[in-house]
Amino acid sequence: MDGTGGPPLCFPNLNSSCRRLLRPTSQAALLYTLLASVSLLTVVLKLLVVVSISHFKQLHTPTNALLLSLAMSDLLLGFLVMPIEGLCYIETCWLLGRLMCALSPYLSYCLLSFSLGSMVLISVDRYIAICDPLLYSSKITVNRVKLSVCVCWACSLLYNGCILMGHIGWPDRFSSCHGECVVFISRTSGTVDFFLSFLGPCAVMFVMYMRVFVVAVSQVRAIQSQAAVRAVPAAKKSELKAARTLGILIAVFVMCFCPYYYPSLAGVDTFLSLPSYAMVCWIMLINACVNPVIYVLFYPWFRRALRFIVTLRILQPHSRDISCAPENCWN
Repeated sequence: MDGTGGPPLCFPNLNSSCRRLLRPTSQAALLYTLLASVSLLTVVLKLLVVVSISHFKQLHTPTNALLLSLAMSDLLLGFLVMPIEGLCYIETCWLLGRLMCALSPYLSYCLLSFSLGSMVLISVDRYIAICDPLLYSSKITVNRVKLSVCVCWACSLLYNGCILMGHIGWPDRFSSCHGECVVFISRTSGTVDFFLSFLGPCAVMFVMYMRVFVVAVSQVRAIQSQAAVRAVPAAKKSELKAARTLGILIAVFVMCFCPYYYPSLAGVDTFLSLPSYAMVCWIMLINACVNPVIYVLFYPWFRRALRFIVTLRILQPHSRDISCAPENCWN
């Protein structure tokens, strides 16, 4: 079928097949090794976060419930989305069929949207904890957090279904040959998505964290002026430390999402072929692997939980009731 002497076809039995980008064997082996390593690392690290928060009763708090939902979405990204996107980038051919071409971008968009929604919920949680600490326990409960997470999931599924409705219904509409999966989003839809899925949530998080920063500075000054009060600094320091760490999580998240929304900023259609789409998605997916590293660096309870998991001490009776020292474990 391929008598032109050019690159091999993605599907040799079809005259309408796309052509495969040839890679040296060593390069392909290296890329597959990196793909497997990043995907496995993301899944393992996120699984450790899920086990830590789920197992230890002391970590069953509203803030950690939000971190748990974020970890679950990132775990699914590492387990389902990363292998598919990596395979597409390495092979440069869509080998998974028409149905998966329709569903794969939808799954990826839903998980990424949910992650962004979780970041917004986390910023709201920290805002209330710092700015209205006396009413925090009554306003923010585990049940309310669970309800918020469910609403966030439902909105993500519905919203991305509307954005990708055309692609889901006709996934090969813009494919120039068999073996290509092109995701097309019009300029109008891309602009709406930019404001609703990126600029709006980022603005909310920015305003809340600026407010948290102003209140935090005023609290520190008040604490320093009241040297007689000894119990307040430790509690406030814990909340401020949590806000700082979660602020770092959100900043990294925003930086990883910026490349995808560049076309909307430039005012052009989001028309991504397989290689460019995979590359942009991978920049966003890297965030799922970076988050657990931030947990290890800044969350003492996560480091302590890791030691219990790695040494299998969580299998001991009553390990769920083990508590961290107040100075080493914060929410």
